[in-house]
Parts: sequence; C-alpha cells; structure tokens
Amino acid sequence: MLDRTPPGPLTPPYGWEEGLRFEIYQNLIHGDRWRQIASAIIPTLQVTFAGLAIGLALGLILALMRVSKFWFLRWISITYITIIRGIPLMLQLMIWTFVILVNPEIPRLVVGFIAFGINSSAYVAEIFRGGILSVDKGQTEAGRSLGLTAPKNMALVVMPQAFKNSLPALVSEFIMLFKETSLLGVIAVVDITRSVDIIRSRTFSPFVPLFAAALIYLTVVTIATWLLGLLERRLRKSDTR
Repeated sequence: MLDRTPPGPLTPPYGWEEGLRFEIYQNLIHGDRWRQIASAIIPTLQVTFAGLAIGLALGLILALMRVSKFWFLRWISITYITIIRGIPLMLQLMIWTFVILVNPEIPRLVVGFIAFGINSSAYVAEIFRGGILSVDKGQTEAGRSLGLTAPKNMALVVMPQAFKNSLPALVSEFIMLFKETSLLGVIAVVDITRSVDIIRSRTFSPFVPLFAAALIYLTVVTIATWLLGLLERRLRKSDTR
C-alpha cells in the first residue's frame, strides 16, 4: 500500500553552506514542493487580472457618476467609494465569503474575483476622476465647437487623454492588487503566500519558502514596472508626432 503522507522535515546537516543547500532541497525539491508554489501562481494572477478588469469597468462608471452634473449620481458614487475604501480588504473578503456569498457551491476563487474587483473599483474611480479633471477644459470646448454631443465629447476627446494621464496610477493599482492577493489564504484560496505557508508548516523552516514567495512577487512587480516604462515611452513618441 502506497504511503500518501506528505513528506515531513528532514534532518539538517552541519555547516551553513550545506545547511542552505539542505533548506532549498527540503523546501523546494523534496516531494516536488516547487510544483505547489508554481501551481499557486495561476490563481494569484487570475484574481489579480479579474479583479482589475472588474475594477476598471465599475471604476469608470463610478468616475463618470462622480463628475456628473446630477447630484444624486455624485452622492451614490461618493458613498460607494467612501464605504469601500474605509473597510479593510481582509474584512471585505470575510464579509463576501461568510455573509453575502455563503453558498458552498460558489467557488472561493469567484468570491475572490468579486471582492477584489469591488475593492479595486473604488480606487480606480478616483484614478479616473483625477485623469478626467486633468484634461484641459479647452479640449472639451474644442469638441463642442466641432458639434460633438456631451457623451461623444467625453468618449472621443476626454477619456482617451484621461486614460493616458491615469496609466501610471493604474499600473500601480495592478501592482497593489497583485500584492494584496496574499490575503486570499483567509478564504482558503491557495495563492502564492498560502502555498509557501503550507510548505513551512510541513518543514518547520520559514526561510526558503518565504523568500521564494518574496522573489516571485518581486519578479512580477519588476516586469510590470518595466512594461509600464515601455508603454509610457511609446505614448510619448506618439505625442511628439
């Protein structure tokens, strides 16, 4: 009969070099534990991108409501943003999981999509609002002089410039969202942080698992920052043409 018990801690050797090699072997190689961390990257990125997509869609609507001339739309947007930004994300995750979406048939990953998307939308709304307000009023007046209606003026003149002005802040929101996925373990989603915590609980060695997770987060953030730099340079070149 096969022994399906997860590999436990091994006996460490003497010497720091041998000890470090042993720590790496025990926490990453022994029992193919690196596969557990690698597989956790997928749900982490899924929640990040899904949350950002929901946040962008809702945030744009909230931003337009925030700058609307109708007071009740502004009031709804301000109230929503104040409530969401005033409650910690961990608490929001717990409320969505244990109060609102208590149906056990709803996957916890989907709950993560919704919770992170709702939370991100409040911050994206303020980012878009700042981008809209940063567009020179002469641009909108020029659009009106060309006969554009208010919706077309907003869609064709204001929003493209507002999005360009908001791009650095939106990338920062993506980075923050990616790092905040470390809270998903609260609702039993095995993300990067949760996966290394499981390994740590089996090997009783925190050094290598935690630094492995830190390296993954740092790598993704560095790549996102590099891509932002490329995009910004391309946009600057298009402006000078």
